[in-house]
Amino acid sequence: MSGKKGTIKSENPKGDLPCIVFNELLAESDKGLVVIQEWWGMNKQIKEEAHSISKMGKFVTIVPDLYRGKIATDYEEAGHLMSNLDWPGAVKDIRASILHLKSMGCKKVGVTGFCMGGALSLAAGALLQGVVDAIAPFYGIPDEKLCDVSTIKCPVQCHFAALDHLVGFSSLKDAEKLEEKLKAGNVDYEMNIYDGAAHAFTNATGPNYNKDSCHLALQRLCTFMNKSLVE
Repeated sequence: MSGKKGTIKSENPKGDLPCIVFNELLAESDKGLVVIQEWWGMNKQIKEEAHSISKMGKFVTIVPDLYRGKIATDYEEAGHLMSNLDWPGAVKDIRASILHLKSMGCKKVGVTGFCMGGALSLAAGALLQGVVDAIAPFYGIPDEKLCDVSTIKCPVQCHFAALDHLVGFSSLKDAEKLEEKLKAGNVDYEMNIYDGAAHAFTNATGPNYNKDSCHLALQRLCTFMNKSLVE
C-alpha cells in the first residue's frame, strides 16, 4: 500500500492534523476524496479501504487522522475515543483536508466515511457548504445538536444496512428518519439500503463484513463521486 504521510494545518484547537494522501493518480485526475475513519481510528483497515477506493474511482484521496495517533483495539476503547471526540473540531479537520486536496489541484472534492465517519460526512455536508462538493455517508448519522442535515446543498448518497441495530445512530428506522429530513430540505439525495447486511458491512476485518454488499456499495460510491465531482 502506497501513500504519503504528513501533517496539514487545521483550525481544530488540537493543532496540526496527521494524514495520509494517496496521490499516485494526481497526474490523471482532478477529483479529490476525503475518507473518514470509523470509531477505531486511522488503522490499517481504513487506510487500505481508502486506497482501494482511490484506485477504483481514480480519486486523489486523503485520510485525516482525527484521533491524532490514537487507535482503538477493542470496542470499549473505540467507544471512549468516539465519545470524547471534539466533533466540531473534527469538522474543521475535514475542512482542512478538503482544502489541502484543492491546493494540490483537485477541482472538486467529496467526503465519504464509515460509522463515525459517515456521521461526520453528513455533518460536513451541512456545515461546510461551499467547501465540500458531494458526500456519501455510510451507516452513521450526526446528532441534531451538531447540525441540521436538511440544510445540505451538495449531492448526497447514503448507504445503510437493513440489519443494522444501532438505534439512534444507524438503524433502519434512523435511516428512514434521515430520509424524511433530506426530503423536507429538498436535498439532492439517494438512499441505498442493503438487504442482508449489518452495521459496518464494508469493513473486511469485522464480523459483519458482507463482500457482495461492500462491492456494490463501493461501486455506487465511485460512480456517484465521479458524476458529482465534474466541473
